[in-house]
Amino acid sequence: MPTYQLFATTPKAMETILSDELQALGIKNIKATMAGVAFQGDLETAYRACLWSRTANRVLLVMSSFDVKTQQDLYKGVQKIDWSEHINPEDSFAVSFSAKNSAAINNTHFGALKVKDAIVDQMRAKFQVRPSIDTEQPNIRINVYLHGETAQLSLDLSGESLHRRGYRDVSIKAPIKENLAAAMLLRSGWPQIAKQQGSLIDPMCGSGTLLLEAAMIAADYAPGLLRDYFGFTGWKKHDAQCWKKLRAEAEQRKKIGLAKLPVIVGFDQNRHTVNTALAHIANAGLQNKIHVERRDIADAEPAESWKPGLLICNPPYGERLGDEQETAELYKKFGESLKKHFIGWKAAMIISNPELGFRLGIRSQKPITLFNGALECKLLRLDIQEKNFFIPKARNQEERIAQAIESEQSESVGAEMFANRLKKNLKKLSGWAKQNRITCYRVYDADLPEYAAAVDIYQGQQTWVVVQEYEPPKSIDQHKADQRLAGLLAEIPRVLGVNRDQVFLKIRRKQKSTDQYEKHGDQGRFHIIEEGCCKLLVNFEDYLDTGLFLDHRPIRMLIQKQAQGKRFLNLFAYTGSATVHAAMGGAKSTTTVDMSNTYINWAKQNLALNTGNPVGEHEFIQADCLEWLATEAELGNRHYDLIFLDPPTFSNSKRMDEVFDIQTDHVQLISHAVSLLSPGGVLYFSTNFRRFKIDKQALSDLIVDDISAATIPEDFARNPKIHYCWRIQE
Repeated sequence: MPTYQLFATTPKAMETILSDELQALGIKNIKATMAGVAFQGDLETAYRACLWSRTANRVLLVMSSFDVKTQQDLYKGVQKIDWSEHINPEDSFAVSFSAKNSAAINNTHFGALKVKDAIVDQMRAKFQVRPSIDTEQPNIRINVYLHGETAQLSLDLSGESLHRRGYRDVSIKAPIKENLAAAMLLRSGWPQIAKQQGSLIDPMCGSGTLLLEAAMIAADYAPGLLRDYFGFTGWKKHDAQCWKKLRAEAEQRKKIGLAKLPVIVGFDQNRHTVNTALAHIANAGLQNKIHVERRDIADAEPAESWKPGLLICNPPYGERLGDEQETAELYKKFGESLKKHFIGWKAAMIISNPELGFRLGIRSQKPITLFNGALECKLLRLDIQEKNFFIPKARNQEERIAQAIESEQSESVGAEMFANRLKKNLKKLSGWAKQNRITCYRVYDADLPEYAAAVDIYQGQQTWVVVQEYEPPKSIDQHKADQRLAGLLAEIPRVLGVNRDQVFLKIRRKQKSTDQYEKHGDQGRFHIIEEGCCKLLVNFEDYLDTGLFLDHRPIRMLIQKQAQGKRFLNLFAYTGSATVHAAMGGAKSTTTVDMSNTYINWAKQNLALNTGNPVGEHEFIQADCLEWLATEAELGNRHYDLIFLDPPTFSNSKRMDEVFDIQTDHVQLISHAVSLLSPGGVLYFSTNFRRFKIDKQALSDLIVDDISAATIPEDFARNPKIHYCWRIQE
């Protein structure tokens, strides 16, 4: 067999794992590069990589390299290959093209067309018949990568990404891809644990990806065995006998491996998700090999007969105020469960916010960087032993702060610095607010690191001040932080000229998932403020937030400006302030959707305060926005000219059927919303998740404009990552 230059692609930060994997397959001359590994070998080597690699995306067979200084150079370079050696005239092919730092071609679609034309023209000239294009399952798939002035043309032996094993229902979006799950398991020492018959548990198993990848690793089950299509099967140089031999060898290894599979168990609180995991397990032929049941994280514990092994999961994460607290509570419960039931086990989890790892109360090894799509994450690995336990710092500060104020244990010198900064900010912003007729604005936002709090002014019949404290740095003693906050609260009434009972402190209290829409008090005192000719109700005592997100002021004003004669849809509407702005801007009709009855009633009161009539052309719907949007997108009966979509970062509320994660679910969410747009309609999509990366490739058929900078108001200029916002059209 001839020797070929080969290249296996993999997600960023997984190159070393892939190198180790290829080396274990007996492959030599390996060289890791950015997002891939180059190696040499014959067809059997290439086929073995396609069949056995758990972390690669694609295996490319390099056919040629050539210089490209003009568009015609690309065409000529492709035509130098005799394509009749690779496909028949009546066969099909597909082209993927990418370019980096190229002056000749920077439009990938144009590059792909140029490659296609070169092949088609050559075959038509030789046979008077041209091959067809098939983007789903072509006979061969051609990959061209143009870097600067050098093009590398390859045959894609994988056909479609190797992470698609064949067991997943393609209509179900998973939070992690199969090769990332495999990388997590390999980096967590699962192969060694499995050889010693250690058990594996995923207490938040979702659709079962980690369970299935763990079983396939433990059983020596080749990840490519379930696939019925590879990029080489329709290639004229395909060695069918070699491929048949490799598959037979893999089937035998799988049969032997399944006979000694250790205990593998998954838990999840959602019954729909459990059913999905069971279906995927059946698709992989692993019925009765993996146990899955519906169980809450607090009840996740091993049976006495299960040998200690590895607990691994992909837990959710959150950054917005409410989301962070809900997620922190989940991690705390998880840590308590680990300490109570899993002494002697190993644990691993992938998280995007390393701070959440401290909520577990268990020291970890050095985190490993991995990427979940475009999002940088950390793989935490824990040895669950009592010597590694620690108590996370408490966050319930109400009593400590109240005592500090009462005993006047405030920091007077530092508080004077805070007071001076607050005066300076007030002088600057009050003029800006008056000029722009803004009555509610942020006047201080952790300007001084020692005084890490946000101070918001609300002006109506009188002036109210809302203070939200930020978690102090770990270098700051908790008692010292309490003294500083007490000093801050003592200075605010004096500087802003308000009574102490007009200052409200919001403590970032941890939330349970069921608390998201519930009251934190029962004072029932609502106040009216004005914004852009709209009257809105706010509450400073009963809820975590006041009912009005001040950073969204510009987008609400933009909606009001554009709403004339439009049909407006407000999703995840909260208290309906955007609806009020649309109505006051002359919207033809409005639809307001939120899961909370409390917020729907609040939105109705807000609208009635302005129009006197909360019904008629204004529709209010209490529903799970995800479910409602998916249903309406499928029915296709509703159409809107203007849509505002501001979902939470994540939610595992029991009121929702599925766990929602903005990073993994935003493409489907946006696609459903766009399907409700009328021709020429506009969708405004916003998120407060600071590490959010929009998947423009998956949304490439849409016009996606980042308008974040234009939607950050002057009073939030110090915190430009408070939210991101996009204008989206078809």
